[in-house]
Amino acid sequence: METPNPGENSTVPNPTQIFILSGQSNMAGRGGVTKHHHWDNVVPPECQPHPSILRLTSKLHWEPAREPLHADIDTKKTCGVGPGMSFANTVRSRAEEGEGEQRVGLVPCAVGGTAIKEWARGEKLYGDMVRRSKESVKNGGEIKALLWYQGESDTIHEHDAETYQRNMESLIHNVREDLALPDLPIIQIAIASGDKKYIEKVREAQVGMKVSNVVCVDAKGLHLKEDNLHLTTESQVQLGHMLAHAYFNHFAPSHAH
Repeated sequence: METPNPGENSTVPNPTQIFILSGQSNMAGRGGVTKHHHWDNVVPPECQPHPSILRLTSKLHWEPAREPLHADIDTKKTCGVGPGMSFANTVRSRAEEGEGEQRVGLVPCAVGGTAIKEWARGEKLYGDMVRRSKESVKNGGEIKALLWYQGESDTIHEHDAETYQRNMESLIHNVREDLALPDLPIIQIAIASGDKKYIEKVREAQVGMKVSNVVCVDAKGLHLKEDNLHLTTESQVQLGHMLAHAYFNHFAPSHAH
């Protein structure tokens, strides 16, 4: 079997700054996906491809990043615009103002409809995320942060909502341990949608998490599609900017404006 090599495509240089994108459907992106499960192919200016933005494919190769970022990862659903490209373009342009050109690498890992227990150590999703993350730095570059948007699936049953904080804290501990990055920055997004019964319990865990190098960006108030579950394309653009600002303000202060 062929050994994957992220740097084997010599026309694509390895990224210098790498970000893991993980969670469920709002991270994978449903912006512009119609109720008939077709993506409208609308890519806003903030999400356009750029030579300095790469993505790690499902085959573990770097390629120029473009929407939908998760098309070959979240394969059972139709993917559209998520926050990743808006985030990457903001990080890239800010970095250029500071220390010159940086190549941003995105590692998409999100899968729609997944509960936090499916991201426990030993589960397939967790294993895939760790494997992809390790592969991303094999030929250089540095993992700068994990962006995590998940929790809607944990608002349905009381037990899931009650144990969300503990499960999320375990995930953070395990990822940091398995990647040997004890201080890995994590930007968690507090959910804007889900079952009304227990959404506040999950949000409470997300907003109130007291773990070092974990910050929360609140998606509440961003516009949702007609399904009242998924962010619109415009909201995803906005969320990408919010994530980039959180990253610079908390984890790269020398670049903060």
